Amino acid sequence: MSAADEILDIVDEHDRVVGQAPRGQAYAEGLRHRCVFIQARDAEGRIFVHRRTPTKLVFPSLYDMFVGGVVGAGESYDDAALREAEEELGVSGLPRPEFLFTFLYEDGAAGSWWSAVYQVRCELPVNPQAEEVAWHDFLPEEEVERRLSGWEWVPDGLAAYRRLREHRAAR
Repeated sequence: MSAADEILDIVDEHDRVVGQAPRGQAYAEGLRHRCVFIQARDAEGRIFVHRRTPTKLVFPSLYDMFVGGVVGAGESYDDAALREAEEELGVSGLPRPEFLFTFLYEDGAAGSWWSAVYQVRCELPVNPQAEEVAWHDFLPEEEVERRLSGWEWVPDGLAAYRRLREHRAAR
């Protein structure tokens, strides 16, 4: 099954399931679905940053400071966060990511999706999927901040990162 054929729950503005559709259709028609964003840090607290491959369905070749992806039909946010983090980092036995908050991401052109933000400590050697990740490194947060204006970032990841900074500042 291709990524475009994966079945997703379609949700309303209150994150209630109202139907299901293949991922390709959800993207093409801008149907609201669910995604997870996991900020992975290494033992030194550096953030996993990567550039997406040019073959990705959305935001090809852009940088991201999260791993993650869509939540499958009937899958919980928590299960999707662990699955996506292990898949994209290329590890198994990762601790369960810690849930932080949700928000509705809206991009007039691409649609909208409910986004659950998590964090996880990854002290395992990473081996990201070559079909998903073109480049990766663990960067100090100060360097990520410096790169915000110079690199082209995925817009939903950038929105999640800004909300995460606000979330941490409010604690």
